[in-house]
Amino acid sequence: MTVHVEGIVAIVVFYLVILFVGIWAAWKNKNSGVGDGGDRSESIMVGGRDIGLFVGVFTMTATWVGGGYINGTAEYVYLPDYGLAWAQAPFGYALSLVLGGLFFAKPMRSRGYVTMLDPFQQLYGKRMGGLLFIPAVMGEIFWSAAILSALGATLSVIVDININMSVVISALIAIFYTLLGGLYSVAYTDVVQLFCIFVGLWISVPFALSNPAVSDISVTAKEAIHQSPWLGKIDPGDKWLWADNFCLLVSYSIPGFRKIHHMLGGIPWQVYFQRVLSASSATYAQVLSFLAAFGCLVMAVPSILIGAIGASTDWNQTSYGALPPKDKDESDMILPIVLQHLCPPYISFFGLGAVSAAVMSSADSSILSASSMFARNIYQLAFRQSASDREIVWVMRLTIFVFGALATAMALLTGTVYGLWYLSSDLVYVIVFPQLLSVLFVKGTNTYGSVAAYVFGLLLRIGGGEPYLKLPPFIYYPGWVIQEKIHHLTGDVEYFVQQRFPFKTAAMVASFLANVVFSYLTKYIFESGTLSHKYDFFDAVVSKHSKEIMDKATLVSHDNIILSEMTPVKQALGASLAATFTNREVLSNDEVSSPEEFQDEN
Repeated sequence: MTVHVEGIVAIVVFYLVILFVGIWAAWKNKNSGVGDGGDRSESIMVGGRDIGLFVGVFTMTATWVGGGYINGTAEYVYLPDYGLAWAQAPFGYALSLVLGGLFFAKPMRSRGYVTMLDPFQQLYGKRMGGLLFIPAVMGEIFWSAAILSALGATLSVIVDININMSVVISALIAIFYTLLGGLYSVAYTDVVQLFCIFVGLWISVPFALSNPAVSDISVTAKEAIHQSPWLGKIDPGDKWLWADNFCLLVSYSIPGFRKIHHMLGGIPWQVYFQRVLSASSATYAQVLSFLAAFGCLVMAVPSILIGAIGASTDWNQTSYGALPPKDKDESDMILPIVLQHLCPPYISFFGLGAVSAAVMSSADSSILSASSMFARNIYQLAFRQSASDREIVWVMRLTIFVFGALATAMALLTGTVYGLWYLSSDLVYVIVFPQLLSVLFVKGTNTYGSVAAYVFGLLLRIGGGEPYLKLPPFIYYPGWVIQEKIHHLTGDVEYFVQQRFPFKTAAMVASFLANVVFSYLTKYIFESGTLSHKYDFFDAVVSKHSKEIMDKATLVSHDNIILSEMTPVKQALGASLAATFTNREVLSNDEVSSPEEFQDEN
């Protein structure tokens, strides 16, 4: 194995720059957001709610434009019979940010929440908040592990260094500056990382296009030369599958299976709301979402071009070899392969910096998000309401290290890390997203409905099976077919069930309806006297002062949570359907735009 010294030097310089920026950001903002009675822990989680417009847009964009985004987009444009028509990530991500800005940023930021789980614990109680924490934190950790694993594979392709070493070093740097500065370090390093992604990929594109082995991509877009046209097509039999994928959205791809993230499912992630809640006002949070949507589209262009270049290349004329990447089951590596074999070495190292930057910009965000939810919603609100701010800060630092180490270990040791992330991200979509809709926009939902929604969503998604984890379905949805996957290198044939029905979206809708129906059913049963009040085990309907449901004021207060301050339950036997689906209290235009103002009003 030949080690490219120039590549190693490029990586070292890049990592040193990132580390310096992270440390500088932590030092520069060490006291930001702590004045006027503020907490250091909240400053770490949401950056003191004073992240500027420039840094805010960059960090919001970098949250989505990660290693999976640029690699997955290039792969789907390259893959025969898929092409640009199936590369839904740029448009779906942009739409997810627009929808988040239109409907979710304002109610979440105007209430001054600190994490995405706060409204769940406010309305459904600490136990339900703990259940919803499980899919949320699984998605963050598995995502970090998946992209760290991808980074190791990419570095090994371009500079021939040990995969384990590259993963460990990248993770340690990201963990270190996240430990020091929290969201400030993550946000400021995102600026550098996004700049590296943009410059590194765009520098590579002209050199790859001018390579003699590459045909005119405007011709190969519609004509089959080296493989089928890279614009791709959607067969009539796949239209529902395409629609389900668009709601869930392609984001990270691995050989043979669609690895999908979300358009709608891209909303209920702490990495998104961490940026929303760091904004100085609800309107400002919306602006960040809209600008980041535009940024996602811009950042996708070089990846699309690289995928088209890969589909337009006669690989027999390159140093890669006679067989194209698709015939070696290396389609997922098309971006680093193009950088290595179609560009001069010094140019490919710029692209390498782009891939490394993309991975680190996503890994640090996910690790910080997971630790924020644990420290606040599990440790503080569920177990240690009397914990001091200093104690919460140390819990955050410990969990940043633990979750980072766990993601790194999974990237190195677990062969099914992509499948685990794939399944957990689906669970975020079918479980957390409908609960978020209910808690923000549906008046009258309660803990019983939330539990029913959780169970319905879990069963309907798991019931559809997961081919990559070799999890067979026990629910066969309409239109299912048996598909075969041929491993080109070994010749092995693998059969799996493909669900062509959009069962994930159907599971999400069923989960949402279960929450509404069971909430109103239990409300009627208890308030009408059909069932005795003593059976209200969750204290969610008839109790005057619940031991579980926390007052919204305590969630945005800088004081410790005191569970004796409870929300009184108003007993109302009827409500119009229109009023049910408009939570005027949350979406009121008169709402405050910062937690400090909210406290003053209370």
